[in-house]
Amino acid sequence: MSTASDAGPDLDPRSAFDVAGSHPDEAVRLYEEAYDAAGFSATRTDRAFGFRFKVIGDDTMTFRSTRFDGRMSGEVEVRDEYVVMWTAEGGGLVDIGRNEVAFGPRTPMMFPTGRPFVFDLADLRQSLVQIDREYLERVAAEVHGTQPGALVFDHTHTPDTEDLRAWNAHVQRAARIVLGPAPLTPLALAETTRQTAQVMLRTFPHTVLAPEVPLPQGATGRVRSAIEYMHAFAHTPITTTDVAEHVGLSVRGLQQAFQRQVGTAPNSMLRGIRLDRIHEELRRARPGDTTVAAVAVRWGFAHLGRFSAAYARRFGEYPRDTLQN
Repeated sequence: MSTASDAGPDLDPRSAFDVAGSHPDEAVRLYEEAYDAAGFSATRTDRAFGFRFKVIGDDTMTFRSTRFDGRMSGEVEVRDEYVVMWTAEGGGLVDIGRNEVAFGPRTPMMFPTGRPFVFDLADLRQSLVQIDREYLERVAAEVHGTQPGALVFDHTHTPDTEDLRAWNAHVQRAARIVLGPAPLTPLALAETTRQTAQVMLRTFPHTVLAPEVPLPQGATGRVRSAIEYMHAFAHTPITTTDVAEHVGLSVRGLQQAFQRQVGTAPNSMLRGIRLDRIHEELRRARPGDTTVAAVAVRWGFAHLGRFSAAYARRFGEYPRDTLQN
């Protein structure tokens, strides 16, 4: 059940959620709703089945804890937040069939980001910190001196000893503030959230994807993630197969999602992004420093005749004219 803080909504911004149960079907309904997923499976282990799920925080950051005596498996995609988790007991496998990690006690890891992942965990005493997606991206932009963009964390990375010690020390301090019984002001919670975001970014390796990405109207979910990935890695020889794998779809599924949401094919989108990059490069270059052929080949266009025709259709001039101007 959801409860408001005793200090009152005008003073204390936290809200709390605490629910427990003893049946697998109850657990499936709860966790599917909590993570906006479907198809979870809960089964019994040699323990008496039971669970408890607690959340406290605000729209920007929450601390969560799970006691789960049983086995839970399924597929989940966390779209609107970044999540780090660790256990005092239990574990299992995360990102099964892809960048699979055996997850055990005391070592924190990030949820895989930007795509769905499959998990299979059992008999957990688990803690999690969740931070709103847009908030963490803004903090990351300030830290890195860039424009905000999607973050991709390396969930296979184990933090080194010093970073892990710093993370654990900060989480203990933050938990005393966020989970404590004393009234908490919005300013105090906001400062704790900001510090937690900064420590999270220092602890877990990540890449800022595609700052200032122009997203077509209607692009959401996996299509948005795919476009951000295209922008970030257009300079590498990625194909639509790579893009589809990154967001957890088949190539056909990716094509259908693009047609449904943005009305174009993913390979056309990727080609357009590369043409835009070439256009910018040719505009900045001096004719004596490079050639159209060199730039085109570097961006993956081996057939110069077809490249020139596509460039002219997109920009209304041939690439040699852009370079000369």
